[in-house]
Amino acid sequence: MKNTAHFEFWPPRLSKTLSLPETTIFDNLKMTVKKYPYKTAIEFYGKSISYQNLLDEAEHLAGYLESKAEVKAGDRVLLLMQNSPQFLISMFAILRVRAVVVPINPMSTTEDLRFFLEDGEISCAFIGQELYDKIEPLIGTTTLQQVITATYCEYIDESKALATVPKEVQEVKKDSPKTIAWKKALEEDVTLSLYKGESKDIAMIPYTSGTTGLPKGCIHSNATIQANVTGSYHWMSMNPDMVTLVSLPLFHVTGMIHSALSPILSGSLMVVLGRWDRDYAAKAVEKFRVSHWINISTMLIDFLANPILKNYDTSSLEIVGGGGATLPQAVGEKLEQWVGLSYIEGYGLTEMMSHTHFNPTHRPKKQCMGIPSFGVDARVIDPVTGTEVEVYEEGELIVSAPQMFRGYYRQNEETKASHIEIDGKSYFRTGDIVKVDEEGYFFIVDRVKRMINAAGYKVWPTEIESILYKHEAIQQACVVKHPDELRGETVKALIILKDEYKGKVSAEEIITWSKDQMASYKYPRIIEFRDNFPTTSSGKILWRELQSS
Repeated sequence: MKNTAHFEFWPPRLSKTLSLPETTIFDNLKMTVKKYPYKTAIEFYGKSISYQNLLDEAEHLAGYLESKAEVKAGDRVLLLMQNSPQFLISMFAILRVRAVVVPINPMSTTEDLRFFLEDGEISCAFIGQELYDKIEPLIGTTTLQQVITATYCEYIDESKALATVPKEVQEVKKDSPKTIAWKKALEEDVTLSLYKGESKDIAMIPYTSGTTGLPKGCIHSNATIQANVTGSYHWMSMNPDMVTLVSLPLFHVTGMIHSALSPILSGSLMVVLGRWDRDYAAKAVEKFRVSHWINISTMLIDFLANPILKNYDTSSLEIVGGGGATLPQAVGEKLEQWVGLSYIEGYGLTEMMSHTHFNPTHRPKKQCMGIPSFGVDARVIDPVTGTEVEVYEEGELIVSAPQMFRGYYRQNEETKASHIEIDGKSYFRTGDIVKVDEEGYFFIVDRVKRMINAAGYKVWPTEIESILYKHEAIQQACVVKHPDELRGETVKALIILKDEYKGKVSAEEIITWSKDQMASYKYPRIIEFRDNFPTTSSGKILWRELQSS
């Protein structure tokens, strides 16, 4: 039975229902441009870009995609960049031709990218120039044929930047013979057909990890994305004169919805950080009078730990919140002492295009997922029997909502296995163990799945183990999560060395080797050598026992 206890604590003067528009994400930008053409959309290291500029460049690049790269409606296009104006321009260019945005983590390795390209059957990509070495071996040897490279420094003015510009944003001098430069694509003489986008069009396929550890593409239409864009817009009281600090990665659904698409719907200013820098963030808050900042707990911990934070005026902040990992209570209290604000936590999934739960901004609870957002039917069931549990009982969270994805790309069986039907209604099984209090607030307890949440990034032990086994000295490996004050959870690898390497290979050597084998958020931070592992009678490693030891 749907729990409505939380309605008593719903934000005041906010409707409990929300009629969703049948327009597209690209329509949002067009309507904002009609209202505020010359208003600044983006501040990026000393340079301002208006909403009209944003639209004009997106449409020109869309013309390049359509007339030169032969990208058609429904084609998947890879988007591999750091936070930048080019990320947003590329995204809207792809949407303009009714193609599908596939946003990927810039920390991905070449082998990671090979998987995404082949799984998504992708022939065209937008990439940051600093990532060229990762993508170059895949051009022509996979489905990838067309690549547009962006150089971020073309959109900055270092003389007006608030501090030193990150190295990723500085010019990278490298020939890219198999690609076309961003500037050249913008100079091409192109044509563009009339836009006929529809709400039902597939717009994005962000990737998540599945129970097997392999990434899965989550199919989202304009309609499912709009549900959270408009929901966030209203819940966070957005307006044209607010200012958002864009520090979360835009390839991730939380950053994309809360730091870009919702602010664009409101016609407000986005102060974009190419990389996280607590000093630059503090200066940006003061200079641009930032009012809204959605982040992850690790960023806020670092921000508040800055010894010179007292030198900056952060009084403009009105809403500070986020998700991905629970904020430690002591940090929440420090935020309250510093700026008088409670941290607004939320909960979401890639399958739900970010949030399903928000804390009410006027009455949040600490270390709490919040209450179900607009139109969200969230229930807690016994993961074995499928029956609903009582208040304060622990069980698996299941969700049915307008933002629910259409399914996993090319994985019908996985899609089917991830859903459960109750009273004729389909719910997504989150795999997260939660409980609900008598006021309808949800709290996360544990995870059904064996997943490590490292600073908001999902890390799968089986994937890390398979890479560790490539090391010539490793006989056996078991990867588990380990508590970490900064990252929430971090990766710990328990290792049995081959006899001939015992005493000859150090933990530091394995960590250094691992850094070259996998994305930076995945490699083990802790190595512990063992002589043996506890196992079942069939020989399976008892990883839970190792994790708790």
